[in-house]
Amino acid sequence: MNRGVLDDMTRTDVLAYVETCHTTRLQAERDLLAAAHRWAVLHHPDRHQNLSLRARERAVPAGAPGTPPITEYAPSAFGARIQTSPYGAKRLIADAVDIHHRLPRLAEGLKAGTTRAGHARHVAEATRELSADEAAWVDAEVVESADGRLAWKRFEALVEGKVAAAAPELAKAKEKASALECGIRMRRVNKHGIGTLIIREHIASLLGSIGGIDAVARALEATMPGVGKAERQLAAFALLTNPDAHPDLHEHVDLDAGPVKPKVKFTLHLTPDSQIARMEGHGPVSIAWVKHLIEHIAGQVKVAPVINPANHAPVDAYEIPAAMREAVHVMHGGDVFPYAANTTRKVDLDHTIAYAQGGPTAVGNLAPMTRAHHRIKTHHTEEDRQGQRTGWELRQPFPGILVWRDPYGAHYLIDHSGTRQLTSNMTPSGGHELSPAEIYTTQFIVKYLAA
Repeated sequence: MNRGVLDDMTRTDVLAYVETCHTTRLQAERDLLAAAHRWAVLHHPDRHQNLSLRARERAVPAGAPGTPPITEYAPSAFGARIQTSPYGAKRLIADAVDIHHRLPRLAEGLKAGTTRAGHARHVAEATRELSADEAAWVDAEVVESADGRLAWKRFEALVEGKVAAAAPELAKAKEKASALECGIRMRRVNKHGIGTLIIREHIASLLGSIGGIDAVARALEATMPGVGKAERQLAAFALLTNPDAHPDLHEHVDLDAGPVKPKVKFTLHLTPDSQIARMEGHGPVSIAWVKHLIEHIAGQVKVAPVINPANHAPVDAYEIPAAMREAVHVMHGGDVFPYAANTTRKVDLDHTIAYAQGGPTAVGNLAPMTRAHHRIKTHHTEEDRQGQRTGWELRQPFPGILVWRDPYGAHYLIDHSGTRQLTSNMTPSGGHELSPAEIYTTQFIVKYLAA
């Protein structure tokens, strides 16, 4: 584009331009993936039968077991043309072949322009160890979210969970293999003499050790005034592992800090017939791993009931009860700002309709956001000369469904499946059919704009 044309653009023009550039880039990635598959077809070993045995290249697997092979050096020329190594080209070709032969729903989405190439490639790589039927099941489970509606971190977590559910025995085998890697080793000492000590052990044992370190660190507060918690923890670790090397600290603290029984809380999401559970902050784990974890936890284990967000009545106060906060997190699963990635509980709960404006403290009027996104929603709003509000606005027509409007009129639908942008003519930018929730929300937006 002529740089002068870009310089003359308004804010709205720039947004339209970058959206067009983004769409073009996504399609180019799909086209490159299709070309990689075609390159694999052109380099099937059978196409080189007319060559002499000396000139004939060795056949190697193109993707997962069962997919057609390619000639050994096929990726080299392809990689050079896209400025990557033969290894990088081999990975691209493997993903393209697996998508074509093992992930039909994602392959269809790539052709239709609704699936993102990077998302499809991630699924191909994650399912390479699965059977064809298992990979196809994962394909059907994640294809809806492969259009970019989920932030990348959330999409990775979704795929990881589905892969574990598709092949629970493989997940258990990987857990056992991971347990064999336990140990302590030193890694990376930088030029300033700062090293990294890696400790791999069962989480129950680590929690107990951390509890002991924290107990000694608290005892060091009096002898180390003005020192931060992290430094006291390091001093406590040094004392507990080699007290004779630190006599100056040893004489001021009682190292008999145990037995320490740390309070452990973890949240599991599972169904009665599932062999795989999702542990918040960790990922998919087998039920056998969960039982092993509980057996290693010192003290009592308290099992909290399943939370139903619909069972929480509004409260007549601005402050949010802990049970309601938990219900809101279960319903939304993370930050509700468009395409946000945060899934932790260390977020604000925003009143969609401000409490001071009559908005109730209720599950259907609360939504989790990071502090930065909360500030954007609350403070990044002003009135133009005609008295129109020009900041970000949020509505929650019913619990769990949210609609954002940015300062330039674009609308975003947020629900449990992620974020979708709705264009000005109420047609999804991806071109797919509207779901019932989207139809309802579209009608709501029309009324909202007319108000």
